[in-house]
Amino acid sequence: MKSSQSSRIKDARAAAATLLAPVINGQASLATLDQRLSGMAVSDRDRGFVKALCFGVCRTYPRLDALAGELLRQPFKQRDADVQALLMLGLYQLLHMRVPAHAAVSESAGAARALGKTWATRVLNGCLRRFQRESATLEAKVDRDEAVALMHPAWLVDALRSAWPTSWEALCHANNEPGPMTLRVNRRHTTRDAYLERLAAAGIDATACVHVEDGIQLATPFDVEQLPGFADGDVSVQDEAAQLCASLLAPALADAPNARVLDACSAPGGKSAHLLERFDIALTAADIDAERLSRVEATLERLGLSAGLEAADASATPPEGAAAFDAILLDAPCSGTGVIRRHPDIKLARRESDIDALAALQSRLLDALWQRLAPGGTLLYATCSVLPAENDEQIAAFLARTADASADTPADVTWGAAAGAGRQLLAAQNGHDGFFYARLVKAA
Repeated sequence: MKSSQSSRIKDARAAAATLLAPVINGQASLATLDQRLSGMAVSDRDRGFVKALCFGVCRTYPRLDALAGELLRQPFKQRDADVQALLMLGLYQLLHMRVPAHAAVSESAGAARALGKTWATRVLNGCLRRFQRESATLEAKVDRDEAVALMHPAWLVDALRSAWPTSWEALCHANNEPGPMTLRVNRRHTTRDAYLERLAAAGIDATACVHVEDGIQLATPFDVEQLPGFADGDVSVQDEAAQLCASLLAPALADAPNARVLDACSAPGGKSAHLLERFDIALTAADIDAERLSRVEATLERLGLSAGLEAADASATPPEGAAAFDAILLDAPCSGTGVIRRHPDIKLARRESDIDALAALQSRLLDALWQRLAPGGTLLYATCSVLPAENDEQIAAFLARTADASADTPADVTWGAAAGAGRQLLAAQNGHDGFFYARLVKAA
């Protein structure tokens, strides 16, 4: 649908289908959902419903897609991905939301008119009513496929089973639940205990995170703009696993004022900000995407922090004489398999063939950035992946080819599990995301 048409859409379900269509076709992601939704005529009251539909359909997509395959005589054409999305969101409402069944059916089918595809109303109505009649039989049939029942693509189920033979099913179930909302207190402004008191005074239920000093987990998600002191930079949203980055770099930075630090893939800037909140350092935040780098600038501005900004490809061989850094954070581009619950469209977008390409990029980044690390310096490698090819296998290969590199990842910590030369966290229900860390030191 053309943008001029989509901007006139008021119907919530038609809007959700319009937003989901390019995600289903691999042409967009949920990361741009707010931006695209802001260009529609959907009421403020309905925007939360639209977002819940979009995230919910992506989270359960493998199973919804299998059910749709049973209901349709033939699949919709690619140009009708918005109609496909209407069927998906109708099924999602019937299975997972408290929407009255008659509304889920009639409103989802009727939304095809707002898309200019009146012909689809009858098809959608027939499919959804048939599902109501035969749901038990249809669900039992599709759930014979283990991957469908677990709502993950088959290749990923195989990969998780191979990597984590005793916990892969629990990991799939954790991926299917929304992650908790976790905050990071800006210690330059306040303390965690003081901020917990402010939350309690505002009637917001929260507890201190177990593994990090600045983390707070909310009992239920909350509008960030309504959080006490958010606009003043007192607090940010950041998962507990991501906050471990600062703790792991503390030995290199805590007693090193003005240490030169590079955050090589910094956007959107959460980890850069946390380092600046904790340590008196000279930080350069770099990213290959200049537009994404502007998000880092906005993040730092809200928090009252400053850093050098550099739009650069960190995987490129550094020029002769390039500045050396005392510490480098490489939060490497990865499959995102540790944060599926926050980005459920990964289930649609990621392919098995992506992993080798990502691993090759991570390898180039490690080699290039190692050249920019000063002797005796520390490089912290991080991913939000749970796949060994991007994590412990990647670091093992790097150590094998890099004579002046050694692993220094702590073992005496309360989080994660040893994974080669690093530590691996898996997504935990009502807890942290999946992350991998390896701390590397360059010979003096």
